[in-house]
Amino acid sequence: MDNTHSLGVEINSQLEMGSLDGKTRSDLEDLNLVSSQPIDRKTSSLNITSQKSFFGPPDSKEFGCKCIFSCIVYSIKTVLFSNKLNLLLPCGPLAIVVDKLTNHQGWVFFLCLLGIIPLAERLGWATEQLAFYTGPTVGGLLNATFGNATELIISMHALESNMIRVVQQSLLGSILSNMLLVLGCAFFGGGIVHYNKEQVFDKASAAMNSGLLLMAVMGLLFPTVLHFTHTELHYGKSELLLSRFSSCIMLVAYGAYIFFQFTSQRNLYTPVNEEESPTDRSSDDEEVPDMSKWESVIWLFILTALISVLSGYLVNAIEGASIAMNIPVAFVSVILLPIVGNAAEHAGAIMFAVKNKLDICLGVAIGSSTQVAMFGIPFCVVVAWIMGRPMDLNFQPFETATLIMTVLVVAFMLQEGTSNYFKGLMLIFCYLIVAASFFVHIDPESIKDQPKTQL
Repeated sequence: MDNTHSLGVEINSQLEMGSLDGKTRSDLEDLNLVSSQPIDRKTSSLNITSQKSFFGPPDSKEFGCKCIFSCIVYSIKTVLFSNKLNLLLPCGPLAIVVDKLTNHQGWVFFLCLLGIIPLAERLGWATEQLAFYTGPTVGGLLNATFGNATELIISMHALESNMIRVVQQSLLGSILSNMLLVLGCAFFGGGIVHYNKEQVFDKASAAMNSGLLLMAVMGLLFPTVLHFTHTELHYGKSELLLSRFSSCIMLVAYGAYIFFQFTSQRNLYTPVNEEESPTDRSSDDEEVPDMSKWESVIWLFILTALISVLSGYLVNAIEGASIAMNIPVAFVSVILLPIVGNAAEHAGAIMFAVKNKLDICLGVAIGSSTQVAMFGIPFCVVVAWIMGRPMDLNFQPFETATLIMTVLVVAFMLQEGTSNYFKGLMLIFCYLIVAASFFVHIDPESIKDQPKTQL
């Protein structure tokens, strides 16, 4: 025992003096005769400045402060200066300045739109960073949830201002934009890049999302038919009661859908691509996050707060902007607002389609539409109920008919489980028809809704 101890001490002393070569050192380490801890500690202390995490343990207080400061600077640089869209970030503060100093609501609205675009894109990017530390199911749900955070924030501000029609139309526009414009551009871009081969995706996942969207159409259709056929049992009350009951059912159904995703043997967010080669899988494994998990969480809160501030100015400027630009409020709510809110989904869906990851692309586009229809709209109805606002699921015949046709068109496009550039082109053309229709559509309801009969 004493000989072994003395031998270890002698070898360690020789290692510290650099008298043993690399081969001898590695052999001794394999035999557990030498501990690599002292040298590893020196190496980690020399490389501590390259750590990207906020919470790495520093060797000394002074050096730890410098490390944390450098990490914060690096994180800010990564978030704010790594994307060309961030050139639009000054438009947000400029919109606030214009609102305080002038009365040009058109400029305030336009600058708020431009300012929210990079924030929405960065919000989606931060969600993708956080998704690196979660499973594919949680990552897909995070992408869908925070991808729709902008629309929900705008809806909450509109509810506070009693702009119920703006809430309804902006959420409807988010569904239309995701299903027609985002998915159409993704199919078109992926079809052009992969022109020589047919892109495929999982039909089971697409069929399930289509079924949920048809259920949402049912929830929106019956209150509308009840109102315009004048068949309410209690006039002014039955429609609102039915809307709130249907909203609760839709929320429970969406919760069951989430539970099914977590408990089913097959993950609906896992890409199913039979033509994926081993080289593609190895390239996917090389993708690493740009920041730590807690940095991603902190940036999610910061970006959500910034979007919330700008959304308040945006909602307050909608009516004035509609008058100043001579554009119907319905077009602003259904077309312009969702395009801004879906900036992250738009870029992400096209990127995944170009990489031939159509299952993730559908999870972003159709998954976001499903979440807005089955969670976003019912959630706003319940929140309005708590706030004392009479929001219902009566989306007017024009908007309801548009949603029905959109869901049917997309369901037929997805039933084969294949994609090409022509399908994407047709979806884009459908969205252009919808946009033109709302540009000439006059909403019969005022932007400031009159209070309905309370229960």
